[in-house]
Parts: sequence; structure tokens; C-alpha cells
Amino acid sequence: MKIIKELIPYVIIIIVVVLIRTFIVTPVQVEGRSMVPTLQDNQILLLKKYQRNYKRFDIVVIDDGNEKLIKRIIGLPGETLEVRDNKLYINGKYVKEEFEHDKTDDFIYNKKKKIPEGYYFVMGDNRDNSMDSRVFGAFSKDQILGVTSFSIFPFQTFGSIEA
Repeated sequence: MKIIKELIPYVIIIIVVVLIRTFIVTPVQVEGRSMVPTLQDNQILLLKKYQRNYKRFDIVVIDDGNEKLIKRIIGLPGETLEVRDNKLYINGKYVKEEFEHDKTDDFIYNKKKKIPEGYYFVMGDNRDNSMDSRVFGAFSKDQILGVTSFSIFPFQTFGSIEA
């Protein structure tokens, strides 16, 4: 009986940690260079699983069935999207991208059709080295695991990620 009483605090701690990682936040590791210069290979971020209202330019983690992708939301449901002369146009209007990224080749999403409801168009910041919605198409909201905006490792990157 004494052993059980001593184990109860440890069991509670384990349960709380599992619940936090399952429903609230969990660490994710950047794999590859598709988000350079914003994120670096092997950088560790905190993924906010509870955040489900996605905005343009949020950095999200996507489960594409084979792997976890870390990309930036560029297009929202119901929008048309085009990149021309390295400039982003949403619904025909220029939208300034306030973050550093590589040159983007001209691109029109689905010949000016709208992004379907419940879907998001994502790209990596390292546009020449990113497999993203330009290849795979838009991703459904169900494939998005959450938003990341905080780096925990390496320690010199600790803190909020600049968008």
C-alpha cells in the first residue's frame, strides 16, 4: 500500500505530460531546408495543437500521410492565388510577404480556380528547395496538426519565430 501511495504522484505526472503532448503542445523537429532562412534543419519548435484558426503566413505542421511537413500558409479557402514576378496576388490583389524567402517562380493555383473550402495552400520559404502545395496541391484543415511560432532549440534561436 505504501508503494502505491508513493507511485501516485509519478503516475499523475505521466498522465498530465501525455495529455499536454496529445492535446496542447508538443515539440517538432525541422527536417530539411525548405523553410530556410526562417527555420533551420534540426531546429526544434513547439507545435500548438489547440490553435485551429489558421491565418495567412502562419507556420504550420502538416501530416501528408508519409511525413510531417513544416510550411507557411499562403492561400486560404475560397481564394485565388498567383505568383507573378516574385509577387503574391490573392484574388487578383498584391499581398506583401513580410518575411524573407527565395525568389518564387511564376505560378497560378489551379488556373485561377479558388482554393476549396477547408483547404489551405502552403509553401516553404526556401522556394527553390520546397516540396509544397505547388507540387501536392492544397492541404485540408484535417491534415494540419497545428501552428508553430516558438523555437526551443538550438538555444540561440530560443523564442518567438519572426514571421
